[in-house]
Order: sequence, then C-alpha cells, then structure tokens
Amino acid sequence: MGLPLTQRLGYSIGHVLNDLTASVWFSYLIVYFHQVMNFNNNLAGYLMLIGQVSDAMFTPFIGYESDRTRGFCGLGRRKAWHLVGTISVACSYPFLFNDCIGYPNAPDWSKFIYFAPFVVIFQFGWAATQISHLSLIPDLTSDDNERVELNGIRYAFTVLSNLVVFGIFWLLFLLHGDHSDNMESQLTSVDALKFRNLVFIIVGMGIVFSIAFHLIVREPVQHDDVSTAENAISDGFSTTIEKSTVLRTRMTWKCWLKTKQFYQIAVVYMSTRLFVNVSQIYLPLYVTETLDLPKDSVAIFPLVVYVSGFVASIAMRLVNSRLGRKATYALGLALGMGACAWIYFLNHDNAKQVYGAVILLGLGGSTMLVTSLAMTSDLIACNVESGAFVYGAMSFTDKLSNGVAVVLIQHLHPCVACCPSCKDYYRQVLTFVPGGVAVVAFIALLSLLPYKIGLRPNTGNALKTAVDGIKADNSCPADETSPLLEEHRPQSATIQT
Repeated sequence: MGLPLTQRLGYSIGHVLNDLTASVWFSYLIVYFHQVMNFNNNLAGYLMLIGQVSDAMFTPFIGYESDRTRGFCGLGRRKAWHLVGTISVACSYPFLFNDCIGYPNAPDWSKFIYFAPFVVIFQFGWAATQISHLSLIPDLTSDDNERVELNGIRYAFTVLSNLVVFGIFWLLFLLHGDHSDNMESQLTSVDALKFRNLVFIIVGMGIVFSIAFHLIVREPVQHDDVSTAENAISDGFSTTIEKSTVLRTRMTWKCWLKTKQFYQIAVVYMSTRLFVNVSQIYLPLYVTETLDLPKDSVAIFPLVVYVSGFVASIAMRLVNSRLGRKATYALGLALGMGACAWIYFLNHDNAKQVYGAVILLGLGGSTMLVTSLAMTSDLIACNVESGAFVYGAMSFTDKLSNGVAVVLIQHLHPCVACCPSCKDYYRQVLTFVPGGVAVVAFIALLSLLPYKIGLRPNTGNALKTAVDGIKADNSCPADETSPLLEEHRPQSATIQT
C-alpha cells in the first residue's frame, strides 16, 4: 500500500517555516544590510559566513544525534528534533531584520556583535528542522517513486513558500510607498519597515504550518536492524539482489565515510545548492544595480524564478521515471548553464530579456535540486538507521561552501559604497559562480554514470547472510572482491553480472 495522501500532504508542509525564512535570508539579507542599513560589505559577508558555518557545524551533529535518540514527549526521533528547530527559528529570526533594540545608531562592528548570536541560534534551529524533515522520507516509505514524489511535493511547497514571500513583499511595496518611490532602483532606510513587516508575517505563517505538520504526520516506529532484515525475508524481499545487498548490514557514520558514492553525491548536492543559493542571493542586486530596474524588481524577478521552478517540480516524478536520475539532472544542468550565459549578455538596453533568463534559472535550479535530493534518498536506500547523518553531511558541504562563496564575493566587491564598477560586478557573479559550480556538478555526474546509486559492495550476498552479519558484529560492508563474496555468490548474480 502506498503512503496515504494525508501523510504526503502533511509531510510537505513540515518545512514551510524553514522555506519562508530561508527565502528572506538568501534573497534579502545582503540587500537589506547593503542598501537599507548601509552596512559594511565585508561585515555583511561575515554575518552570512557565521550563519553558514554554524549551520555546517550543526548539521552532522544533529544528524548523528537524530539517528541515535528516541525522541521525547511522545514524539519520534525525527519530529522531536523538528520541534526543537521550529522553536529556535521562531524565537531568533525576527531579530535579524530589525535594527538594534535601543541603539539604532550604533557603529557597524557593535551591530555585528549584536546580530551574530541570533544568526547562530537561527541556523541551529534551521538545521535541526531541515535534517529531521529530510530524514523522515526514508522512514516514511521505501518505494523509490514515492521518495521522488515526496521530494517533489516538498520542493513544490518550498516554491510556494517563496512565491508567498515575494508576493507579500510586492504588496508591501504597493501599500507602503507611492509609484515614484517604487520606480527608484535603490532601496533605502525608508524601506526598513517593509522588511520588518515581512518577517513578522512569514514567521507567524510558518508556525501555523509547523503545528499542522506535527498534528498530521505519524512517524513510523523504528525497529532494530535484525528484526527489520528478518521481516524483509518473511515478506519475500530477498528476491531482489540489489535490495538484499542494501539490507545486508547496518551502515554507521564510519561506513558512509568509506563509501565512494557518498562523496560523489556530496559534490553533486553541494554544487546544486551553491548554484541555487548564489543565484538567489545576488539576483536582486543584479536587477537593481546592473540593469537599473525599479526596486520592486527585488520581489518580481525572484517570484518569476520560483513560478518556473514550481512548474518544473510538478513534473519531476514523471520526468525522473522516464529519463532516470542522471539524465534528468543533466537536463537541469543544461537549463541552468543556459541561463548563466544569457545573463552575461544582458544590459540596460535589452533588460527585458531578463525574464527569459530567470525562467531558465528557475527551471534548471528546480530540476537539479529535486533530483539531487532524490539521489541522496537513493544513496540511503533502506539504511534509514543513519539517514539523518547522510543528510547532515550533505548539508555540511552545502552550508560551508555557500558561506565561503559569499564572503569571497563580498571581499572582491569593487568598493564599500556603490560606484559604476558595481554594475558589471554582479553580472560576472551571476554568470561565473553558478556556471562554474554547474561544471563541477557535471564532472561529478559523469563519475556516477557507470554505477547504480545506492548499490553497496558485495552485490551478490544473500539477505540471510545479511541477517547473520547484523547479528554478528554490525560491521561495514566488506570489499566486493572478498573471498566470502565468491564463496556465497548466488548463481543468479553471475548471470546478472
């Protein structure tokens, strides 16, 4: 029986608070500090770095603890960490888009010290919610197509959350400003009220969706590895050699670090997130400073990106089932690199063509992101006992690389205050940074072509041997050239090979 519709929809709204806050964090943090607060460029970059490094440090820890804890207050291990993360995000995030309480005219360095702890608390909560929510996918279903569907629905609500953010922000521009003010290309301190109202609205909405998630979703009870494997035998699960391979032994965090595909998928996921996040961070600055478009464009063009991304996410299950993971990801890469090339040739005279470029950006980013998450689920397969560690490790590479990239981009900024050199700078950033990481992702994808994602070594071992191995020592899978493999290899494995 498939996963009930209520469970699928309930799961899909569990990340909405994270999606809403991340949308504002990536799209508007640099813009807010750069144009509204007139903050030092380097300090703004360091704030982003502190957040990303904190997230990177928290994610493996949270993943490891989520795998080994049993939850509290009647909640399972995943939903317990999700609740902790939700509370942390809701209590810290509003402070980031409000000036220092009681000291609005404080120098930049003292404001930096004021904001830094809230950034760390927010990133801890964001990481706890993200890892626990992603780790629920392998726990809820073992069906590959259902996992892709859950990732697709999850991303669809991510897109909808972003649409809500940009839609609300656009309305705030219409309600709190006259037409002549909105036609200016630069944000000012007058616009601080719009950011404050936006943040309060999205945090309130996110809390409502998080409560609904906890009321609807039922987290499955996790059994020990031996009973899981023995139940698999009784259910006839041993008929598929690849599935019996995955279940043959428990995968600990040490085992994952010895797995080649773990690093290949990590590079794909990291490159995908870097592509999406850098595009999201610097698109508002590109359209206002490079193309000189009206300042309400900071809401309109991200909205276009996510509408196109939403369209792509709806078709992900069908496209993945027809083309496969690797071909679908390659299609997303082609769309994304085409968008980067198009952005490079845009200027003030042909600025209206930016609509076409950002549509390609949304289609490519959405395809890459959903498919890379599906690849991660495929890598975990049935080893859900350490699924949170895998997602945490993937997120570690994502957050650390994003933080370093933003700091380098801010340091290489041609000036502290705006000047004509800034115009071409953001064009280069949106072309060469996402385009460069897309090339890295393509190389990692090529390295995966000869292999089936999620297939462990010892492809011929029977599931009964797996149960005996789990009972014996819970060791990592042996090398596929092991003499034990040859001794116990079924005849069907030789035919299949």
